[in-house]
Amino acid sequence: MILTRDIIQRVRQIQIRTGRQVADVLAGKYVSAFKGTGVEFNEVRPYIPGDDVRTIDWNVSARIGQPYVKRYVEERQLTVMLLIDISASQDFGSGHRTKRETTAELCALLAFSAIQNDDKVGLTLFHGKIEQYIPPRKGQKHALRVIREILAQRGNLGHNRSSRRNRILGLRSILPSRTRRTPRTAQQATSISTALEFLMRSTKRRAVCFVVSDFFDHDYEHAIRSANRKHEVIAVQIADQRESCMPSVGMITLTDPETGDIGVYDTSFKNFRNKFEAMAKQRNERLEQQFRSSGIDFIRIDTSESVADPLIKFFRGRERRLRR
Repeated sequence: MILTRDIIQRVRQIQIRTGRQVADVLAGKYVSAFKGTGVEFNEVRPYIPGDDVRTIDWNVSARIGQPYVKRYVEERQLTVMLLIDISASQDFGSGHRTKRETTAELCALLAFSAIQNDDKVGLTLFHGKIEQYIPPRKGQKHALRVIREILAQRGNLGHNRSSRRNRILGLRSILPSRTRRTPRTAQQATSISTALEFLMRSTKRRAVCFVVSDFFDHDYEHAIRSANRKHEVIAVQIADQRESCMPSVGMITLTDPETGDIGVYDTSFKNFRNKFEAMAKQRNERLEQQFRSSGIDFIRIDTSESVADPLIKFFRGRERRLRR
C-alpha cells in the first residue's frame, strides 16, 4: 500500500477526532455493550457466610482444615472483526465526506474503543471478492493500520470515476435503467455472502463482527444468519441523503458505479421525486426488518451526520437488553 500525503493527513484527522470521542463519550459504553466470552478460574479464598456453597473447593478445604471457595472472573477479551465493503459504490458522497470516509471514521471509533479495553481487532476488505485480510491484533499502531487500509482503497478499484454530483447509489434498486455498460468487475460489485463465508473459514473463535456496507446486494440473507449463529453479527448501513431524497435540479445524469447503469432523469417532476423517495424508504424499511427478524442488530449511519451518535445509541440499547 502506498501511503500518500492525503491518506496520512486523513488518518491523523480521524485519529484526533475519534480519539476524543472514545475518551469523552464512548468510555464505558463499549464495555457495557459486550459481554466477555465466558468465565475463568481466578483464585480460592476463605469462605464468607453468604457465599454460595456450590463454589466451595472441597479439596483445598480438606487440606487447610477450613472452607475455601473458588473465585471466577469474566474472560473480558473479545475479538472484534470489521467486514468492510470497499466496492465502487463506497466512493459516493453528496456532502463533505464519502461513504468510504464515513466507514473509516466508524472503524476508528470501534477499533480505538476495542484496543482501549485490550480487545483484538481484525479487518476484512471485500467487494465482489476478498481484497484483503488483516488478522486480529491489539495496539494503537494496528488500529491505525486498519484505518489506513480502508482509506487507501479509494480510487484503486479499476473503475472510471465520475463526479459526485452525477452519481447516485442503488440506481438498479430504485430507478429503471436507461443504458447498460459493460459487465461489472469483481472490484465494482458487492458480495456480502463471500465476505461472510470467508469470516466463517478464517475466524474460529467467537467474535463480534461488524458488517459495514450500503447493502446494495442480494441473496446474502442465509449467509448472514449462519454467521450470526456462530458469531455475533451487527449490520451497519452506511447511507447518503441523496439515496433517499432527490432535489429538484432539472435534468441530471445518474450513474450507478457498481453496474455502470446510466440514466437521464428530469428531477423537476414531483411525481418522479415522490416515487424515488417512496421506493428508497421501502427499501430501507425492508432492510431493517430483514435484520431484526433474523436477530441481528442494525445501525444506520448517514454520511452527513454524526458517526458517534448512532453508535452510542446502539451501545446503550445493548446495555439495557443485557441488564434484563
